[in-house]
Amino acid sequence: MRGTASRQVYSREQVRRLCSISERQLRKWQKEKLVPASESFEIPDIIAIQALARLRKDGVSLARIRRALGSLRERLRDVPDPLREFRIFSDGKRIGVQMAGQKMEPISGQLLLDFDSLHLTKLRSIPTQPKLEDKELRARKAEAEHWFQRGLELEQTGAPIEEAIKAYQEAVNLDSASSGALVNLGTIFFNKRAWKDAERYYRKALEVDPEYALAHFNLANLFDEKGNRAEALHHYLAAIRVHGRYADAHYNLALLYQSSGQLMKALKHWKIYLKLDGSSSWAVIARREMQKLRQATVIRGARERASNGE
Repeated sequence: MRGTASRQVYSREQVRRLCSISERQLRKWQKEKLVPASESFEIPDIIAIQALARLRKDGVSLARIRRALGSLRERLRDVPDPLREFRIFSDGKRIGVQMAGQKMEPISGQLLLDFDSLHLTKLRSIPTQPKLEDKELRARKAEAEHWFQRGLELEQTGAPIEEAIKAYQEAVNLDSASSGALVNLGTIFFNKRAWKDAERYYRKALEVDPEYALAHFNLANLFDEKGNRAEALHHYLAAIRVHGRYADAHYNLALLYQSSGQLMKALKHWKIYLKLDGSSSWAVIARREMQKLRQATVIRGARERASNGE
């Protein structure tokens, strides 16, 4: 089993895999200053990249995205990177942003009708200055992000793990939707083999974000360690449902299917894994396991033919 991630720092390759984008796309977005010009990325960066990927997939041009983000920065001067702070979506070729429970068109500032709500409101212009409670909320989120980053630093520098736990817990206390801090807390307890605490934090992360592939993956690893194959299978499949190119999840699924005798399903996921991550040291193991399966399939087929008198 490929292990549970202990830190929320990702390489370019991992980000491309999680967001299903090419190196060319990532470099272009960095050149356009839509994405930080960095070789490593953190959870807020990935959120921004995923938002960009969704907009481009929906056919929204980069020029329109730049105009929308520029307009948001003008209206909300204390929010330097709206992609990291708000849910930005497309409605056809139009861009919308959800903030403070409302949806707006960022360039005009016009609120959008929400036909899913119980009460429709008339279109009106959004105030240029955010409400006081919005500022306070962003201040709490910013402080929560500070404690989250502090937790990462403590883990990376080898500080006593209790200090990292306190930092992540402070992030969660300030922002209960801090799914990255929740997952990292789960991973710390996973590494301590404190299964109940680890599961509790992973499940809290999924309550915040049911589509959090890493939380599903880590929870699957936990159940795999405990020998609960049914739950492990459920969460590995959930991880690849969210991110079909999640190589580590395909790797662990292949192992799980192989150990339960479902050889064809195992072969399928070994093949997918090798397409996604064919040059890593883990790929050597994957190819070796595939060869074992092919040999086992040939031998089993020969035995079946012999028993049938063929």
